[in-house]
Amino acid sequence: MTRAQTSMAFNLSQVLKALLFSTSQPLSVKDIQIAFTRFHDEAAALPSGAGPVPEAGEGEHAERQAAPGAAAGMGEATEAEMAEVPALEDPELYADVPSLVTATQIRETMDAIAAGLRAADDVYLLTETAQGWRLVTQPRFARWVRVLRNEPPPLRLSQPALETLAVVAYRQPVTRAEIEAIRGVAAEAGLNKLLERELIQITGRAEQPGRPLQYGTTEAFLAFVGAKSLDELPASDVLSSRQIDEWLQHAANPTRLGDAEMGLPQETLPLAAEVPAGPAVPAVAAPVTP
Repeated sequence: MTRAQTSMAFNLSQVLKALLFSTSQPLSVKDIQIAFTRFHDEAAALPSGAGPVPEAGEGEHAERQAAPGAAAGMGEATEAEMAEVPALEDPELYADVPSLVTATQIRETMDAIAAGLRAADDVYLLTETAQGWRLVTQPRFARWVRVLRNEPPPLRLSQPALETLAVVAYRQPVTRAEIEAIRGVAAEAGLNKLLERELIQITGRAEQPGRPLQYGTTEAFLAFVGAKSLDELPASDVLSSRQIDEWLQHAANPTRLGDAEMGLPQETLPLAAEVPAGPAVPAVAAPVTP
């Protein structure tokens, strides 16, 4: 081993890349910190002077296992044979491993990885969701991925469904009656479509007569809009809570429109028709009965 190799610092970026590639699930700060804790627990359980033993299929160890004469077959080795194989000496990955990696260090390293992937215009992108980081294929390769998986193109949401989703996102928890009062049209079909797509979910019942169902967004909605939390949704004067409350109040107590509000001329109609004046009729005396 050269002096340059021995002085090489621990490469957190490379380790995080390996962890990202090893799972299809989002990788959170807690997951990464647990992995480092397990690493040190396993290192403490090893005999003195022994390092971590790579698993089958990794690097030089896989080649040694694949040598002719392996007891249990090609690529397999007994536990005793694995214990006798010296650990790979890779100080960049296994030497001076910190006992604790802070959330700040993880976030800064993940940001650097994401920037590097974007700069390289690679087929992968690193995205962060509410559950953690994950590697995803660039959208421009989506058609090839669908062809490989024999999947149909994704269904697009209609404009009414998008409007309903926006009301749920900014108002939640919200009932169907409130959505219909805001949009002015029936919302049952849109709600059912959003429930099927798992973009919204039933969160409870409102303290109103009949206890109507309330709806809210899901974690799939955050991934759909590319946000880590609802706080990242853009501010909207149109869909603010204050504006929506005003709409609901007006919907419950509609204002009666008069002629002026409708743009009609204001005319004063008489309460009763006046009788035109005519010539005076002389009074006739009633006959006197003898």
